[in-house]
Amino acid sequence: MLEITLGDLTDQQVEALVNAANPTLLGGGGVDGAIHRAAGPQLRAACSLLGGCETGQVKSTPGFELWARYVIHAVGPIWQGGQAFEDVLLASCYRAALAEGVRLGVRTIAFPSISTGAYGYPLALAAPVALAAITDWLATQPHGYTLVRLVCYDTTTLAAYQAAEAALGH
Repeated sequence: MLEITLGDLTDQQVEALVNAANPTLLGGGGVDGAIHRAAGPQLRAACSLLGGCETGQVKSTPGFELWARYVIHAVGPIWQGGQAFEDVLLASCYRAALAEGVRLGVRTIAFPSISTGAYGYPLALAAPVALAAITDWLATQPHGYTLVRLVCYDTTTLAAYQAAEAALGH
């Protein structure tokens, strides 16, 4: 059910994509920009009606021109050296996105590596937080997920998540 793969998040054939969004939800660089470009201008228009989003929380929109029916926008923490509850906020993003997927009725969902790009969260620290949050949530919450996929955009990210998975014994 939990899969870690190398690829382009915007190409995933799942019901919901999780976007590593900024608090405005109006697009940006990296994953956020790629999702906004692939979904088309309707996504920005829909996001402009949501009033932004707090760090560690999520909001959802239709997927518009994406294969996915929904985009779940998760605002991860900006790395501040690990002293600003970044781990708690990062884990909250993954849990909140999974819960939102349940609310939307999806069975398949794909995540990027939240906060490890422009927000500077070190991959070696973010990967175990992400995997623990996902696996703990799946083990303890009622859900209908048949696939939860972590999509890594490069081999460095993939290696970090594979190492974290091995360390967690999954």
